[in-house]
Order: sequence, then structure tokens, then C-alpha cells
Amino acid sequence: MWRRTVLPAVAALVGTITLSACANGGGLRVEGPESPPPSPTPSVAFGTTQPHPEKTPEVAVDLAKVRVRLLADRHLSSYARTVLSNCTVISRCLSRGKTVDVLHSGTPQQIVLIHTLEKFVFGIFLIAVEPSGPRPIWNLNVEQPTVTASPDGNLVVESKIFTINDPVCCPSGRRVEVYRWNGRQMTKVSSANQ
Repeated sequence: MWRRTVLPAVAALVGTITLSACANGGGLRVEGPESPPPSPTPSVAFGTTQPHPEKTPEVAVDLAKVRVRLLADRHLSSYARTVLSNCTVISRCLSRGKTVDVLHSGTPQQIVLIHTLEKFVFGIFLIAVEPSGPRPIWNLNVEQPTVTASPDGNLVVESKIFTINDPVCCPSGRRVEVYRWNGRQMTKVSSANQ
């Protein structure tokens, strides 16, 4: 007799547990008026020093035009000039990095990386995107860099460096340099080896 009362109760308990395990974890569903939409957050204009600026819009600078402008620059390093002069397929020597607004102009700038055929990056260029075409603003000879813009609009360049006992293949150190636009040129504000 107890089987007639206990077994259905156990079956009901197992069924309830099984069905609750399939739930989405949302808990109790309450129907009613929708909650008010979240209040809009104020947008921040480009070039401000607010802690959370809007994302800089992506640009697609023409790398063939960048190559021509760089080769016309008499201050281009001899190694970069050799690489760019011998580069017939642009993607083998130049590639686009991040889009930034470190000039605080409201118009994005493009980071362009120069590299060997083996994709070993040995320098970066900051290119202003203008209606007349790309204009080189600044460059830095640095190996295997990671380039980002800080929230306050500085350019942060992290590169690999060799320490005393490193094998030729594998640098274990890194250098972090911060550059800031002073209205006329990029200036280094800090450098630290780690």
C-alpha cells in the first residue's frame, strides 16, 4: 500500500527536479509593464580627456598612397626606404594598425606598420587621413610593437626587447613608451622597461 502513495510522490518529485534542471535560470517570470529604458549616457566628443571617450571610427587608408607619400619623405630611414622601394605587393610590406585620434582633431589617424616579408614589424607610422590623401605625421623605428591609444589620448607603444640571456629567437623583455601630441609634434612623455 505504501508503494501506491510513495511511488507517485517520488515520481512527482523526480519530475519536478528534472524539469527545473532544464530551466534557463531566469527565475520567476513576472508579467507587467515594461521597465523604463535606461537613461542615455552622455556622449563624449573626440579629443577630450574624459575617461571613456567614444570609439574612434575605423578608416581604411589606401596603403599604396601611403607608400608613395612615405617614399617622398626625405627623412625616411634607409632601411624603410629599401623595403618600400622593393615592395611590389603592398600587403607584404605595409599593414593597417589601429585607428586613433591622438591629434585630438576629431578626424581619425591610422597607424600603419612596416614589416618584412616574414611579417616582422620594424616600424610604425602615424598617418593623418585627409581629403587630399594620407599625410605622414610621425614615425618610430621599433621591433614587434603593439600600439594603442590611452583613454586620455596618448599613444602607447609596447615593443619587445632582448635581455642579456635571451636567445636570438625570443626576446623576453618589453618596453612601454607613451607619446603625446603637443600641438605640433609627438613627444615622448614616458618610457619604461619591464
